[in-house]
Amino acid sequence: MSEDLIEIFDDKSYDHLLESIKSRIHQSQHQVAMYVNSELLFTYWNIGQALNVENERQGWGAKVVDQLAQDLKSSFPTMKGLSKRNLQYMMRFSTEWAIEPIVQPVAAQIQNVDSQEDIIMQPVAAQFKAFESQTFARVPWSHHMLLLDKIETKEERLFYCEQIMANNWSKRVLVNKIAQDLYQSHGQLANNFVEVLPADQSALVKETFKDPYFFDFLQLGEESSEREIEDSLTSQIGKFLLELGAGFAYLGRQYKLEVGGQEYFLDLLFFHTKLNCYVNIELKIDAFKPEYAGKSQFYLTAIDEKLKGEHHQPSVGIILCKEANSIVVEFTLRQTNVPLGVAEYKLVHELPEQLSGLNSSVEQLKKSINRK
Repeated sequence: MSEDLIEIFDDKSYDHLLESIKSRIHQSQHQVAMYVNSELLFTYWNIGQALNVENERQGWGAKVVDQLAQDLKSSFPTMKGLSKRNLQYMMRFSTEWAIEPIVQPVAAQIQNVDSQEDIIMQPVAAQFKAFESQTFARVPWSHHMLLLDKIETKEERLFYCEQIMANNWSKRVLVNKIAQDLYQSHGQLANNFVEVLPADQSALVKETFKDPYFFDFLQLGEESSEREIEDSLTSQIGKFLLELGAGFAYLGRQYKLEVGGQEYFLDLLFFHTKLNCYVNIELKIDAFKPEYAGKSQFYLTAIDEKLKGEHHQPSVGIILCKEANSIVVEFTLRQTNVPLGVAEYKLVHELPEQLSGLNSSVEQLKKSINRK
């Protein structure tokens, strides 16, 4: 740093300024990438819409789409994504994500050229804004192809789109989450949140957790000890946080708290930024037992007394077990007055039969995308 700059900034001030500018540049780059992706999807949506309109009006078959792909490739030799297969995806994309208002298909505009006075055309910027405001408009095209192939309902596709945006999932992660049936498992853990938390918070807390959790990335056997599982989880904290979901900040393993002159150690302590509360996770290698709830209740009381700030929400406890009898869990939680949930975890993940080929298909998907 030059002497002139040293006179203006001390080291900490300059470092803060540098990090602030770098952060703004990274944010801008991300926004530009998202904008470019939305522009691409907007183009694909309109191409698919035009093809669907003409297909319905003219009764076109696959041969016309094949010919169109060849002609487009000749007209735009350096442009990727104009293969017959991709055009077919565009048609499905515009059908599955039908929204209003949106730009009138180009083919329809040409057909109505003699009655332009009867057509109210939105400015292109406004048309794009209407499209860009949709959650799915910020999801990469390759992810959309996977969702169109593997997910049947719009509601479930929208759920995964929201998760992709919140967690910045790669295609490989998306494949795994679909294989784990995250849509069905999120918010399904046994809990007492409604009974002990305010209504506006209980729903959000419930949706943050799931049942079961998959720790197959640990590559451990079913007979592993709690310490072995904890060691592996914390040594692969990035993958562990990915499985937990967005918003978790890891604070420590065997986190020490002192109560009444005695030391107690929490298995895994987190802070959740969206819930604005501490989350204590207790890991058990056997089936759920009622006494586990009493221990977790004690820990949560200690966390609220020792760590929780006035602006924080009540701390939440999650007990992760190899298995949990739903009736035993229900009876236990009835008498528990702190926010507590119970979920199972799996060390080895066996795919449902209908999804058994999903993981292997991701490589095929990559290859097909790279060929476009």
